[in-house]
Amino acid sequence: MTIVAKTIGQKYITDNRKARHDYFIHDTYEAGIALTGTEVKSLRQGKVNLKDSFCRIENGEVLLVGMHISPYEQGNRFNHEPLRTRKLLLHKYEIMKLLGITKEKGYTLIPLNLYFKKGKVKVTVGLATGKKLYDKRQALAEKEAKRDIERKLKERNY
Repeated sequence: MTIVAKTIGQKYITDNRKARHDYFIHDTYEAGIALTGTEVKSLRQGKVNLKDSFCRIENGEVLLVGMHISPYEQGNRFNHEPLRTRKLLLHKYEIMKLLGITKEKGYTLIPLNLYFKKGKVKVTVGLATGKKLYDKRQALAEKEAKRDIERKLKERNY
């Protein structure tokens, strides 16, 4: 009898590309998220926006604020509120660690991406500090220089 190992894929829903532009990401955490049924159906359709969202720690719970999930079109009068605050599911020791770190000056929790893992919705939360305008310009210049180098190498190979 042979045992066949299944590879468990992750289906990405959305990324918060603005977060990597506006923040230095120091550490990341994977968290579950408490959702209602119509929210999950909207997520499967990809109707979500993480652009202006952030996380807050209150009463020993991590809350995701500002994530917009569009209402499910085939939903009824019990459809969800698009901008409601959602609870993130983390271990207690992770919450206490994050609480201690975010009390320091300049640290914040930012959702980076949303994906399905084994049928459950997961969110990657990044521990971040804000970038200044000159940091953003420097990162953009480095990105363009790297792109130019790649282009020159590609031209040389042909």
